[in-house]
Amino acid sequence: MSKLISTNPAKNYEVIGSVNVSTLSEIKQKVAASQKAKILWKEFGAAKRIELLWPIYYEFMKRKEELALLITREMGKTIRESLDKIENESYFKWFLENGEKYLSDEIIFEDEKAVHKVVYEPIGVTVVIIPWNLPYGMFVWGVIPNLIAGNPVILKHSEECPLTGKLIEEIMKKGNLPKGVFSEVYGDGKVGEALVNQDIDLVWFTGSSKVGKHLYEIAGKKFIKVILEMGGSNPAIVFGDVDIDPVIDKLYGKRFLQCGQTCDALKRLIVYQSIFPKVVESFKKVVESKVVGDPEDKKTDIGSLVAKRQLKLLESQVNDAIRQGAKIVTGGKQPENLKGAYYLPTILTNIKRTMRVWKEETFGPVLVVVPFKTEEEAIRLANDTIYGLGAQIYTEDKNRAVRLASKIDAGTVEINKASHWLPCNPFGGYKDSGMGREHGKYGFHELTQIKVISMEK
Repeated sequence: MSKLISTNPAKNYEVIGSVNVSTLSEIKQKVAASQKAKILWKEFGAAKRIELLWPIYYEFMKRKEELALLITREMGKTIRESLDKIENESYFKWFLENGEKYLSDEIIFEDEKAVHKVVYEPIGVTVVIIPWNLPYGMFVWGVIPNLIAGNPVILKHSEECPLTGKLIEEIMKKGNLPKGVFSEVYGDGKVGEALVNQDIDLVWFTGSSKVGKHLYEIAGKKFIKVILEMGGSNPAIVFGDVDIDPVIDKLYGKRFLQCGQTCDALKRLIVYQSIFPKVVESFKKVVESKVVGDPEDKKTDIGSLVAKRQLKLLESQVNDAIRQGAKIVTGGKQPENLKGAYYLPTILTNIKRTMRVWKEETFGPVLVVVPFKTEEEAIRLANDTIYGLGAQIYTEDKNRAVRLASKIDAGTVEINKASHWLPCNPFGGYKDSGMGREHGKYGFHELTQIKVISMEK
C-alpha cells in the first residue's frame, strides 16, 4: 500500500510520519456508507445534529495544543499563529449556535386560505476538499456547516498535512455520529479526482483556481452543485489623507500572516503618489524588525513556507520581476542561516503589469507596491486581476471609500480598521476567486435544497 509522507518544511524537510493513501475500493466503500446514512442524518433534524456535534467541538478545544503543534510542524506556520487560529476559532461555535435558526422553516406568505413556507433540506453526500494553509480552520468551514445542514461529508485534506487530517479524523470518531456521516480519504489530487467521480451530490472546495475549475467541469458533467473558494490577489488602496503608522500595522498582518500563504491576503499595495516613498520606507522598517526563524519558537514572527515546491514557485515569480526591472526594497532571497522552505519577507517596487508577481497569485511573503495619481487609476489597478476575493480601502473620506467599494470587483471590501472576518459574514469571491458563499445564513443556505411548501389552511 502506498504511503503519503509528511515532512517538516521548517526543519530541512525531515520526515514526521506517514499515512496510507486511500485505495479506490476504500473510497467507494466510504461513499456507499455516506449514501446509506444520508436519509437518517436528514431525519435527525438540525437540533439533534447540533447536539451530537457539541461534544466534538469540546474535544477539539481540549486537544488544541496538540493540534496546533502538529499544524506548525507540517506546514511551517508559527506556533503562535497555530494556537491563535484554534483558540480564537469562533466559527465552529457560531455554526453550532446559529445553524438551527438559519435552517428553520420560513413562512413567506400567509392569508386566510393558505400558508406558504420555505424549507431548507440537505443536498446529500458532500465531498469537502481543503488546502494546507488553514488545516483546522478549513476543516471547520467546510465540514461543520455541511453536517449541521444534514449533508454527510467525506473529507479529503491536503497531501501536505496528512497527519493533521488523521488527528482530525481521530477526534471526529470520538463523537457519536452515525456510521457514514463523516469519513476521510487520504492522498493527492488523484485521490480527490477519484472521489468526486463517485456517486456524490455536492462538492465543497477551497484551493487553487486551476483545480477549482477542473472540479467544476467534473461536477458540470454530473450536474451537481459546487461551492468554490479559490485564489486571490487582493488589492489595498491607500490615499494620502491617512495616518500611515496604524495603516502599516494592519497592512503587515494582511500580507505576512502565515508567511503570506492565505488566499484572502493582501498581495498588491496601491498607494497615492505623494505618500508612496514614506509608506514604502515605513513598511520596510516594520518588515525588517520581524524575526524569521523556527516556527516552534514563540519569539518567531514568520516561519517557513509549506514545501520546497512552494519556495521554488515564489523564487521564480520574484526572479521574473527582477529580470523585468523590479526593485527589491527588502528581502528577495532565502535567509542564509536557516535550512528549509524559508523566504525573507520581501517588498518590491517598480512593478510592471507584465510581471508574474502582478498577474499571478503570490502565495508567500512577497508584496508589490505601486503608486497611483487618481481615483480612476486606483480602481483600474485594483481590478486589473483575474481574481476578486477581497480588497481594502484606506481613506478618511468616507464618501470616497463607499464610492470606491462599489466599483471594486471583490466579494469583501474592508474600509480602514474594519475587518470582514466574522462568522456571520458571507465569504467568497468574484471572477476566478470562485462561486458560492460560505459562512453566515447565506453559507448555510448554499448547502441546502430550497423547497416551497404551500398548504391550505
